[in-house]
Amino acid sequence: MSNVFPRVFGRDVPPVARAEGSVIWDTEGKRYLDAAGGAIVVGIGHGDHDVVQAMASQARSIAYAHGTQFTSEALEAYSAELAPFLPMADARIYPVSGGSEAMETALKLARTYHLARGEPGRDQVVARWGSYHGNTLGALDASGREPLRRPYEPWLGRALHVPTPYEYRCPNPAHPASCGPWHVDALEKQIREAGPETVACFVAEPVVGATLGAAIPPDDYWPGIQEVCSRHGVLLIVDEVMTGFGRTGRWFGSDHWQIRPDILVAGKGASSGYWPLGLTACTGDVFDAVAEAGFVHGFTHSHSVVGAAVGRAVLARLHDGSLVEASREKGERLLKELTASLSDDPHAGDIRGLGLMVGIELVDDRETKRPFPRSAKAAERVVAAARESGLLLYPSTGCADGTDGDLVMLGPPFVITDDELGEAVDKTRDAVASLQAT
Repeated sequence: MSNVFPRVFGRDVPPVARAEGSVIWDTEGKRYLDAAGGAIVVGIGHGDHDVVQAMASQARSIAYAHGTQFTSEALEAYSAELAPFLPMADARIYPVSGGSEAMETALKLARTYHLARGEPGRDQVVARWGSYHGNTLGALDASGREPLRRPYEPWLGRALHVPTPYEYRCPNPAHPASCGPWHVDALEKQIREAGPETVACFVAEPVVGATLGAAIPPDDYWPGIQEVCSRHGVLLIVDEVMTGFGRTGRWFGSDHWQIRPDILVAGKGASSGYWPLGLTACTGDVFDAVAEAGFVHGFTHSHSVVGAAVGRAVLARLHDGSLVEASREKGERLLKELTASLSDDPHAGDIRGLGLMVGIELVDDRETKRPFPRSAKAAERVVAAARESGLLLYPSTGCADGTDGDLVMLGPPFVITDDELGEAVDKTRDAVASLQAT
């Protein structure tokens, strides 16, 4: 009997032994192509010796110093080197242990900003249905991923929600005409209904990640959203936990539409899985307002010395290895070949994505877009078939209506080789095709 409380029930997972590049081996020697990057986490690849060396070197010097007592050379250098890549002016960086902590930090930062400016009535958070921002209670309340919210609904309910851009199942009655403005108008109406003087922030992913499988907004969506937030004095929080650090083929998902957030949240690719690292970044204007009032917030492992050293090494690897460009180029090939490979599959409803972040929506009927019922467990079956063949995919459920609707995602390391990309396409095709046999 294991004393581990597992992440999943009802199935055994093998013990992992080692990994290199885009490949993982278990203790029995079975090889897996990590086409999911874990949970769309690993960008620079497994087993990068420079990152491991940076981690070990820093830990040998000092592994822990509390952020209220010391800064560190690693933290100062990392922040200085990262700031120019962030889509905001005079960025200030608050490092934490992961994406959920980063979102909690961002929400509290937005509240503190308005308090510091003498607007205590601004306490409302507006977010989107069909998005995901983390599993801590504040982040989960902002999230619109209903399967994850459902067990904890009695503890949720403060955040307001608007529809999210989801072109495959667009809620705009006039789709495909004017979908961007339709969503912008929905946000405008929600802010006006709540009262602009009560709204602290709007939270959204540049490209919807796990919940809707790389759902890309219309090009006229983000400019309108930014204008509405600015006009009403609402802080724009952009969640780059999945899309940041090269995943979409740009340094940040925001870069595709020139989004200029007031606050940015990152994680996952910030450390490429080598260390529990997330961060909240804000503009100089937000920082200056909060600095005068103070920020009542903190975590034991924020401002980690080792985390900063790892983040700095990952940043260097992304830059020096041209891995962001690699994500764009390889992602274009992956999307093209998956689209062609699945063109005749009756259960491949939509294939979409940017860079090495690609989603495949699985449907029971392709013509009508009818989703599989949840009881069919379509996503789980595809993931199991892929795993049996030595391919790791990332599943999600509830995309169609909060209960039904299945998808799988590919988000391999940016160092994936051409041969491995071909392998990922072939094995994904076969895994999706397995739905026809049952």
